[in-house]
Amino acid sequence: MFTVVWTTPASNTYSEVKSAAEKACKKRHEKGVSKSTKQEGLFKQIHKTIQLLLTDPKHNSLKTHEYDSIENPYDAKKKVWEAYVQNKTPGAYRVFWCYGPKKGQITILSITPYP
Repeated sequence: MFTVVWTTPASNTYSEVKSAAEKACKKRHEKGVSKSTKQEGLFKQIHKTIQLLLTDPKHNSLKTHEYDSIENPYDAKKKVWEAYVQNKTPGAYRVFWCYGPKKGQITILSITPYP
């Protein structure tokens, strides 16, 4: 099991998505609606992806693969990875991450919709 290190942009995105989901959930409960909103679903998917990464970065559902367009912040010779949050969805979200800075750590570099 890994521990997580957050970059500021990744932490900000995670917090924004979480806040939007919490607001949507509160509003939904006030209206008596049982079906979850898109914001709630997105946060649940992002959270699940992070948890899977920390447990098993090579889990099949993450479709983890090397990503060349972002440089590793700790060592330019080491890889940055991309993990799927969503698939077959317009603007599907991805988590970009790398190992480190210390052994047993994963750094979340970015959480973003795929272009």
